[in-house]
Amino acid sequence: MSTLNLGILAHVDAGKTSLTERLLFAAGVIDEIGSVDDGSTQTDSLALERQRGITIKSAVVSFAMDDITVNLIDTPGHPDFIAEVERVLSVLDGAVLVVSAVEGVQAQTRVLMRTLRRLRIPTIVFVNKIDCLGAQYERVLRGIADKLAPSIVPMGSVRGLGTRTPGFRPYGAEDAEFTAGLAEVLADQDDALLAAYVDDGTALSYGRLRRELAGQVRRGLVHPVFFGSAVGGAGVAALRAGIRELLPVAEGDEDGPVSGTVFKVERGPAGEKIAYARVFSGTVRVRDRLPFGAGGEAREGKVTAIGVFDRGAAAQRGEVGAGRIGKLWGLGDIRIGDTLGVSRTASAGRHFAPPTLETVVVPCRAADRGALRVALVQLAEQDPLINLRQDEVRQELLVSLYGEVQKEVIQATLANEFGLDVEFSETTTICIERPVGTGAAVEFIAKEPNPFLATVGLRIDPAALDSGVRYRLEIEPGALPLAFRKAVEETVRETLMQGIHGWQVTDCTVTMTHSGYWPRQSHSHGVFDKSMSSTAGDFRNLTPLVLMSALKQAGTRVYEPVHRFRLELPADAFGPILPVLARLGAVPGTPEQRGSSYLLEGEIPAARVHELEQQLPGLTHGEGVLECAFERYEPVRGTVPERSRADHNPLDRREYLLRVVRRVAGGRAGA
Repeated sequence: MSTLNLGILAHVDAGKTSLTERLLFAAGVIDEIGSVDDGSTQTDSLALERQRGITIKSAVVSFAMDDITVNLIDTPGHPDFIAEVERVLSVLDGAVLVVSAVEGVQAQTRVLMRTLRRLRIPTIVFVNKIDCLGAQYERVLRGIADKLAPSIVPMGSVRGLGTRTPGFRPYGAEDAEFTAGLAEVLADQDDALLAAYVDDGTALSYGRLRRELAGQVRRGLVHPVFFGSAVGGAGVAALRAGIRELLPVAEGDEDGPVSGTVFKVERGPAGEKIAYARVFSGTVRVRDRLPFGAGGEAREGKVTAIGVFDRGAAAQRGEVGAGRIGKLWGLGDIRIGDTLGVSRTASAGRHFAPPTLETVVVPCRAADRGALRVALVQLAEQDPLINLRQDEVRQELLVSLYGEVQKEVIQATLANEFGLDVEFSETTTICIERPVGTGAAVEFIAKEPNPFLATVGLRIDPAALDSGVRYRLEIEPGALPLAFRKAVEETVRETLMQGIHGWQVTDCTVTMTHSGYWPRQSHSHGVFDKSMSSTAGDFRNLTPLVLMSALKQAGTRVYEPVHRFRLELPADAFGPILPVLARLGAVPGTPEQRGSSYLLEGEIPAARVHELEQQLPGLTHGEGVLECAFERYEPVRGTVPERSRADHNPLDRREYLLRVVRRVAGGRAGA
């Protein structure tokens, strides 16, 4: 039986969880459709999800559709939980992007579709809520074509729009206008089809057009658009047929080497780790010794149990093969993003911006500080982008956030699951640093003031935007033992977490230019003497000093996150809000008047979004609706914000050397 790993994505409240319920009901997996408002849906299983009526964690359910097993992954729609969507993208064969027929294309919809198109994930658009007052057809189609993807194909017509009994009629071969439009869209993407269309458009059979449509959808070139109602069921049968016909099933060799990706980690009732993994090739079996890791780091564990999704929840099985999603027990050191077995050549990389906010978490009871750290470490296992950080100087625990809702969820989770009452400091904005120029530094072994038995030379260069950190060697690989090379690379990445101004340094290439070490030596009686032999610790201690010297020479510039906003407000509030936007550093675009209201889009520094949210109700009599999503980073103007640095990041070369010389001398003397 073939498998299709299908993601359901949308802006919050577009109806994606309701669509999941409808698909499960249509497949006979559930006997009654759950309600988001009542907290009775299959995929929103967390108490917080039922309480708030939003999806917080991605969830997997399964159903059969003819000869295909569909693993359906419901993802959060709220932008505060975009990290959950990030992890799911690497395991999808196809996606359904849900758009509201009332609100149309929203901020988060644009972010999601932009990423789906960049990754060439085959995507069908489902316009939901055609049974709601204010639902639109032509306006929503124009919005999809203008803001999401120009190459779209409306797959049917709607009747009874905005009524309780709407309908969706799929187009067929007898619809000449649809056939002609389909031929034009497909010909734009294929030269051979274009030539045939120009010669004689009527010679293209409907069957050929449908086959070509499926081919182009599977290559991520064209996006079919279906309309319907997840709650009422209109159009869902046509959507199911479209999923079956147009989206690709999973491929993979079950007899090949094991290769997979972990996209979710949770803890079971006994505190055990459970890894959700997509297997791309090979077969994972119970009792297998399975290697896993990320970034060249290798770990291993024994699989003690496997759950495979089948007709709803995961059922216990003895193995999970290529193309399937499985739950794996027994891998105690497993982390989100780990590769199982053989690494795939294509790296998943980052698809969305990292969190742009940071806050200090403080236990209400001082005695809970240790327990709080343990709890936050567990939460960071499930969401690595929480990025738990400890300020050694101030003895503070900090977590990264996407927004205020995520902060409230973390607070509630700590209280409900760990019994910890916490408070948060005021949220601050996370900036980044990028190198301005090129810098280089080197410290030679046995040459003052270097106290370490290591030679390290590093050069740092600016790199393309959003490229992250790339590490490369200019030395011969054989000139330095592998353990020492790994120590340098790992320390480089760790050190760049805090740059000259304390922010993470990114979009750069670090090159190792010099190396040297003393090989393992011993006295005549054969006892190893570390005062005469280089260790990985020498390279770990020296690398931050060299790298920060190179970074200071290169110089960095601090960038702050900028969000794109979409603001709907009554006409009488348009005048008063403009000076407020100007004071907050926002740059609005051309306003669009819609009857008695205005639609205003533009950009605003992320640091000022919360302030705008607080003022909006008073400025718009409670009628303003604001949507924001990360757009890009912009250079900071004016005073450069500083972030406190951890003790391991040496900016004062002399002070650092004095400190480490004392530590190293003491360590070697006591050896």
